[in-house]
Amino acid sequence: MRHFKIAAIPGDGIGQDVIAAGVRVLEALAKRDRSFAVSFDHFDWGSDRYKAVGSFMPEDGAAQLQNYDAIYFGAVGAPDIPDHLTLWGLRLNICQPLDQYANVRPTRILPGITSPLADVTSEDLDWVIIRENSEGEYAGQGGRSHKGQPHEMATDVSVFTRHGVERIMRYAFEVARSRPAKHCTIVTKSNAQRYGMVMWDEIAAEVARDFPDVTIEKMLVDAMTVRMTMQPASLDTIVATNLHADILSDLAAALSGSIGIAPTANLNPDRSTPSMFEPIHGSAFDITGKGIANPIGSFWSAVMMLEHLGEAAAAAHLMRAIETVTSNPMYHTADLGGTATTEQVTQAVIDVIDGRNIAEADKAGGAHAQSGD
Repeated sequence: MRHFKIAAIPGDGIGQDVIAAGVRVLEALAKRDRSFAVSFDHFDWGSDRYKAVGSFMPEDGAAQLQNYDAIYFGAVGAPDIPDHLTLWGLRLNICQPLDQYANVRPTRILPGITSPLADVTSEDLDWVIIRENSEGEYAGQGGRSHKGQPHEMATDVSVFTRHGVERIMRYAFEVARSRPAKHCTIVTKSNAQRYGMVMWDEIAAEVARDFPDVTIEKMLVDAMTVRMTMQPASLDTIVATNLHADILSDLAAALSGSIGIAPTANLNPDRSTPSMFEPIHGSAFDITGKGIANPIGSFWSAVMMLEHLGEAAAAAHLMRAIETVTSNPMYHTADLGGTATTEQVTQAVIDVIDGRNIAEADKAGGAHAQSGD
């Protein structure tokens, strides 16, 4: 039996609710499955720590995570702390040192959930967005000078390296090759950004030669938003820069029914460091403490974690449970137009994992989570 050590970092707001729910679900799954065991170490890193000691995580925090098999992350952000401090102080302070360069965001319409797009079904909207997660617009290069003066200036420099672009393209094309459509759309803005994005396009074309079985196309990011809403069935695997994919994946989550169900994997595909798994929603302080946060995004992220760890059968079991629960409107939280609580959804998933209503689970039709890993 394999034993996985997971670092749980709930963070802020509803992150604490959904990670607690995800831990319960993973423990129930391990108990039922018996092919693996899981244990969690909980870290109090986040905005409360920042207010108490002046930092979101210890200086050696990334090094502390090195010995874990995976990281389970909730959210970061507080209304009384500037967002750039929280993002750079915790999430990016983990992703970048651990070189989690591939951010993978599957998007599809789960059973029982309706897209806001008219007549769009799960057959029409089934994507994987691959986000370059280490450089680009979030490289952290830039600065401010002459603060408060009329000639004050600020710069944020997008950094694209051949190494960074080539490895994310190669990863994205491998994901596309693994999917039935074998189709990848490269998102760019090289008509206006004539240096970094032109290099992005050129390297993509170079790497594409190694994938003759994958259909490659290029699309400007603004046109991409139109295509996602007007022609969702024409897309499959999508690769984009740090900023572009950040925006497009939120749009994708909304088009699939709710940002509350969307998962993320921050992967180090080389496996030289642990990867981190998180729902894409934020800390949502407007509903914190109300017990109504949708935990499905954290559960789906756990599916991606299990896939990455090599536990395909357990991942499929969990995905079936998720789909069984979403197919019943009784277990829809407020973001899906329902009245279910976090606890009710969590317990329903555990019930299905434990074999209660398992006939309905079988009808759900198997796991369909594409992590690209």
